[in-house]
Amino acid sequence: MTFIFEEVVQIEDNFASRFSSIFTSESKTDYPKIPKPIMKKYSFDKVALLGFLLLSGAEGFAQKNVTKSNDSNTPLHLIQPDYPVPYGIVKAEEVEKTLQRVHAYLEKVTPTNFINTKTNEVVSDLSKIDENTALQKGDFRLVSYEWGVTYQAMMLASQYTGDARYKEYTEKRLKFINDAVPFFKKSSGASEDWGTKGPLKGLLNPHALDDCGAMCAAMIKSSVAGTQNNYRPLIDSHINYIMNKEFRLSDGTLARNRPQASTLWLDDMFMGIPAIAQMGKLTGDKKYYDEAIKQVRQFSKRMFNPEKGVYMHGWVEGMSEHPQFHWARANGWAILTKIEVLEALPENYPGREEVLNLLKAHVKGLMKYQSGSGFWHQLLDRNDSYLETSATAIYAYCFAKAINKGWIDKLAYTPATMLAWNAVSTKVNEQGQVEGTCVGTGMGFDPAFYYHRPISPFAAHGYGPVIYAGAEMLNLLKSNQFEINDSSVQLLIKKK
Repeated sequence: MTFIFEEVVQIEDNFASRFSSIFTSESKTDYPKIPKPIMKKYSFDKVALLGFLLLSGAEGFAQKNVTKSNDSNTPLHLIQPDYPVPYGIVKAEEVEKTLQRVHAYLEKVTPTNFINTKTNEVVSDLSKIDENTALQKGDFRLVSYEWGVTYQAMMLASQYTGDARYKEYTEKRLKFINDAVPFFKKSSGASEDWGTKGPLKGLLNPHALDDCGAMCAAMIKSSVAGTQNNYRPLIDSHINYIMNKEFRLSDGTLARNRPQASTLWLDDMFMGIPAIAQMGKLTGDKKYYDEAIKQVRQFSKRMFNPEKGVYMHGWVEGMSEHPQFHWARANGWAILTKIEVLEALPENYPGREEVLNLLKAHVKGLMKYQSGSGFWHQLLDRNDSYLETSATAIYAYCFAKAINKGWIDKLAYTPATMLAWNAVSTKVNEQGQVEGTCVGTGMGFDPAFYYHRPISPFAAHGYGPVIYAGAEMLNLLKSNQFEINDSSVQLLIKKK
């Protein structure tokens, strides 16, 4: 049996909070009761559960505004539908309020201090940094790839809002990190530098693209924008790792040796390629542009499914077959990579058109899988997997950016982009936390692995994408006009 209301797939994630009054044995309602132990295991079939909800009268899924009017006395087509998320033209002031809440939360929970782990005292004198020094704990890490995305998004938000606080957030933290780097390179007298085991170890001594790629891109963008800080030593170190030290397949494609030997992770498009492209923009050296285009081409050749218009998450050299799991956030990293490369490449650069065509094909493919609520599913082509926030935010940003740049048909894609932002905005709570984001995820070849990844407001992957999406939506709103035409959101085009 097929149901229209796809939001049921989120039951496993917000089950207790939304339906505790129905499903606990202490409930005072007249609904049938399901004991708490069963509820906590969430082990029953979701379709059966949906049927139970509908039959028992639970609210949240069925169309509520069923009318008794008829077509002869009422224009039924004008009756307001019961949308699961806000539907309509996005308001710039609401976008700005959402961005401000996220910024305020992150400013509060990402302190810029080192502490001594033995005394718990703040280390204000950098010359006293030693093997007992750690970053003061907040809700997130300041040097993760997720935060490299957040730093870049904050800079864009500052550009489109005119609010210096967003840029200051990035500059304050990048300067804090950069200023500390020389002190973590001190020798303890032993043969191994203790700094490489400390809180900046990934930046000082990368062992994976995750350690440095997104942070490197953030520092390059800050440098191009005219920062007073000298990030070049770190940038050069990171680019050297990406270009010369990261494991590759025989044709030079960036790869890993986990979970199997010679594995391509779709995530690594973003973890390595944008930094390479940005290095071309910083230096003007064509070798970086050429490398970025080559990597996009070679990942796409193996991992893009032209029939579905989306990418598989993992590809292993030597497999006779490649099971395809189209994980949403990895597809987000892939489309974001193409956006980054196109922004960095000079116009008419050889190979640019190829990247642009891949972007168009990916946008078209993703569009097919957007749910009626505006979100995308954890596994894009499996509607019984849950609706996921970070991927939806990345798509909202990339669609809006591509529209604003004239890379895709704005008449065709603007309504879906607005719908995506409206969906994302419902996941930013009053504290400014981003809810509904899948936690960090490895690579698997079975559906259960992806279906049951937890979600958390402390999954750092959601914050940069939400800021990116909000910022680019503001740019979209400033550059275009919209209307509600026959009850649907439309881009306003002057009639000839």
